Amino acid sequence: MTGFKNFILRGNLIDLAVAFIIGGAFATVVTSFTEMLLSAIAKVLGGKEPDFNDWTPGDIAVGSFLTALVAFLILAAVVYFFVVTPYVAAKERFFPSPDPGTPEDVKLLQEIRDLLASRPPG
Repeated sequence: MTGFKNFILRGNLIDLAVAFIIGGAFATVVTSFTEMLLSAIAKVLGGKEPDFNDWTPGDIAVGSFLTALVAFLILAAVVYFFVVTPYVAAKERFFPSPDPGTPEDVKLLQEIRDLLASRPPG
């Protein structure tokens, strides 16, 4: 029973559950935004949404793949430009990464080199 209690209260499970719930809700938002973009493209194209489902060049049904690909690219662009880019900017603003200095192992090797160089010969 103690192991189960530790598993539940460890924190990772709660974080994972919250991420799963937020991810599901966010997927709905991104899907509806993608549909809105497709309808905007439809207005630009004269009232017809981009739909390649019936396109079969050489009797190979590639249309549904192209439709899914276009939707995926729109979805990926939305996630990148409206989630990833602002997140990275906010993370860097509030939690700036430390200045890249000399790594610890290189510092240690430099100290060893300096100690060996300062030893008298012989």
